[in-house]
Amino acid sequence: MERLKKVLDFAEELIITLFVFMLISAYICRIFTISGDSMRNTLESGDKVIANLLARNYEQGDIVVIDSDESVTLNEDNSLRRYSTENRRIVKRIIAKGGQTVDIDFATGAVTIDGERIFEEYLDFGLTHKDEGAFEYPVTVPDGYYFVMGDNRSESLDSRSSEMGFIPENDIIGKVVFIMP
Repeated sequence: MERLKKVLDFAEELIITLFVFMLISAYICRIFTISGDSMRNTLESGDKVIANLLARNYEQGDIVVIDSDESVTLNEDNSLRRYSTENRRIVKRIIAKGGQTVDIDFATGAVTIDGERIFEEYLDFGLTHKDEGAFEYPVTVPDGYYFVMGDNRSESLDSRSSEMGFIPENDIIGKVVFIMP
């Protein structure tokens, strides 16, 4: 009888532990595996990261996990143009948020926000291409949206491309808070 009680106590603890783990991974933080080279050398393909799912008020420089199925660019009159794309989960760095103006010098790779060049110590490679050109620069990010770029600018499909454009805030799953060794 004592042995049965120990087994039942252990089973109860195990069930509670699994339940707490499921709650944490569903609502607080989650592990994601990096696929591709767009964030190299900060993140390599195969790296695992932990993202805080409760994070909000993202700032310039934050690395975020995005789940998006639309591209958001601008019409000639600066109204938003949306169209559906295949669903993709990506990891990128926030460069600017709603209300900020982004300018890119494609010759030097310099990125400026509201007229001030940003220092990007995480970059090993310069800006080597313009993708398909989602925007004419400078461009102002609409409220509720973000402009994101990969750290490996020559390999990154990001806000510079008409395939992606601006990222709606509600497409951001969470902020990367830890890179697992």
